[in-house]
Amino acid sequence: MFPVEILLHAKSRTLTVAFDDGSRFDLPFEFLRVLSPSADVAGHGPGEEKLQVGKRNVTIVSAEPVGNYALRIAFSDGHDTGLYSWEYLAEIGMNREELWREYLGKLAAAGASREPDDPANAPFLEQEQSSCPSHQHHG
Repeated sequence: MFPVEILLHAKSRTLTVAFDDGSRFDLPFEFLRVLSPSADVAGHGPGEEKLQVGKRNVTIVSAEPVGNYALRIAFSDGHDTGLYSWEYLAEIGMNREELWREYLGKLAAAGASREPDDPANAPFLEQEQSSCPSHQHHG
């Protein structure tokens, strides 16, 4: 699968990806951010995922193709290490509803929130800063 169209919609905060097989997905910026394939978010293996909190208002600053296989997306919170392969974008697009439900369930179970200023998120933000000394986090 190869994208034939990639559009950023600033007002609706969605990235639209249309593939050569006719499939088309509208992916919210927040959804893309919390499901970033980078090691900062996904961890280095199963069970090492880091819950992303307070990302409701995140925007995409830039989206640049990497070779013929991926998109590097830079977000307004400084996160820019995720390489979104075409296959990954199609996979999360096809499973968007289920993945979003899982994410909201994890947030609820952790007592965290999508809201950037929610005090309940503080422990997760402190953990994020201390667990990744090689990267400076913004936000």
